[in-house]
Amino acid sequence: MTKLLILPGSARRDSVNRKLAGLAAQLAAEAGAEVDLIDPADYELPIFNGDLEDAEGLPDAAKRLKAKFLAANAVVFVSPEYNSSVTPLMKNFIDWVSRQETDDEPSLAAYRGKVAGLLSASPGALGGLRGLVHLRSILGNIGVLVVPKQFALSGAYGKFDEGGKLTDESAVKSVKGVVEEVISVAGKLG
Repeated sequence: MTKLLILPGSARRDSVNRKLAGLAAQLAAEAGAEVDLIDPADYELPIFNGDLEDAEGLPDAAKRLKAKFLAANAVVFVSPEYNSSVTPLMKNFIDWVSRQETDDEPSLAAYRGKVAGLLSASPGALGGLRGLVHLRSILGNIGVLVVPKQFALSGAYGKFDEGGKLTDESAVKSVKGVVEEVISVAGKLG
């Protein structure tokens, strides 16, 4: 069974990306994956700082999040776009999780061999697509196999109902396609 971690890159409670992450979690569970949907509010971290790490080690929240990555064999990153790139929150999560806790721990242990999928939602016409380009590059450079299929939901503010449900059936199918590809590839590699 695929152990799938879903990581939203927005801390806003009413974020369309958090709603999209919730849909991805539901679809993954329906596809038979064991799902762990992260609430970013549970992992408040300082901005990565090597001096802080040297003085105090990894913060507790970073250790807990890293443990979630180590336990999973696949991750769906659901990230909004800030100024044509990945959000500071997402990048900070990636950076802290990448750190070694011991001298004998392999470099990038939480990322090597992981399969990932990319989703984004934005009120804009591109749906956060420009940020996914940067996220794909970052993840590829740290040993993550990012599946080719991805989805960026444009005009997102008008596509969720009051209960947070995505009302665009074509978009639901696209999210399902990404989730199923991640699960399939992770299953073949696992």
